[in-house]
Amino acid sequence: MDIRTNSSNNTVFADKQGNIAYWHGDFMPRRNPGFDWENPVDGANPETEWKGLHKVKEIVQTRNPASGWIQNCNSTPFTVAGSASPQASYYPTYMAPDAENYRGVNAVQVLSRTNSYTLDNLITAAPDPHLAAFDKLIPALASAFDERAAQQDPLCAALKDPMDQLRAWNRNWGAESVPTTLAVYWAEKLMASIRSKIQPGDPTTQWALVEYMVCRSSAQEKVQRLQEAVAELTRDFGTWKTPWGEINRFQRLTGKVQEEFDDQKASIPVGFTASMWGSLPAFGARTAPNTKKRYGYVGNSFVAVVEFGEKVRARSIVTGGSSSNPASPHFNDQSERYAAHQFKDVLFYKEDVMRNAERTYHPE
Repeated sequence: MDIRTNSSNNTVFADKQGNIAYWHGDFMPRRNPGFDWENPVDGANPETEWKGLHKVKEIVQTRNPASGWIQNCNSTPFTVAGSASPQASYYPTYMAPDAENYRGVNAVQVLSRTNSYTLDNLITAAPDPHLAAFDKLIPALASAFDERAAQQDPLCAALKDPMDQLRAWNRNWGAESVPTTLAVYWAEKLMASIRSKIQPGDPTTQWALVEYMVCRSSAQEKVQRLQEAVAELTRDFGTWKTPWGEINRFQRLTGKVQEEFDDQKASIPVGFTASMWGSLPAFGARTAPNTKKRYGYVGNSFVAVVEFGEKVRARSIVTGGSSSNPASPHFNDQSERYAAHQFKDVLFYKEDVMRNAERTYHPE
């Protein structure tokens, strides 16, 4: 850490003695706190010059927090350990302007259920299905719907059934969930329309975008976007009552970075969603020019759970398989595990690797 060359990433540490720690970067210039460092500053003003680097002990960090755990979801470090997190008031604003996001919100909720984790119960906790962003979005839609219904908006009569499903929804993702489909399609349409209302200088973090969707869209706009979502689902899939897993798919055909997706070829359902809505296992999916279904292109590509002790134990998940050759039996042999969040043992020690080797060779 004292090398101080990490200007963009945080560091999470653990050891076999049970110590855990978090540092929010380590390359941190000392700056005049009187300036807004989120925006360009005048380089001709000597007051904007860096005053050297902060020492590692001065940057945002926590060691062995009372909560017993550390999390970060590309979000603020001030919720990194729940109630035992560092206090923002102790640090200059420029050190950690990072916003909260709903994945971070859900991570704190999940991890706060206990302060003692093993390899097994962490794996059980990790795929928690709650989509915390919809805890704000769905009540806002329901309120808008009731307002428009009171004004006898004809859309409301046609949308009563899908709205009833969203009201009753527990806001958990799932491959069999119709409300997940409705919520994601509606929210994406509302977000697209709200972006035109963002003013220069407005924050555009995930947290801010959800706030804009709630506060900067009218009741009519919220209901109209639901009608558009229902219409698109009906057009593309024959009914708006389409389970999320029938639309949200994992497919690996070529191994290319830019995969060529095809609705007519084999794929598997994925229950989780993009991290935007608070999903801990993240799966960002989109349609291709020739598809109606959505295929994953960003999100969790590798997940590992590691236990440090006299011997390291670890389990992992990887998308697709470990080979990029479509002819290999290991090209797509982990896809089902990925979608079902089923971990496999990591072969960490040489004896484990040799015992499980399919083929060995010695280079000349």
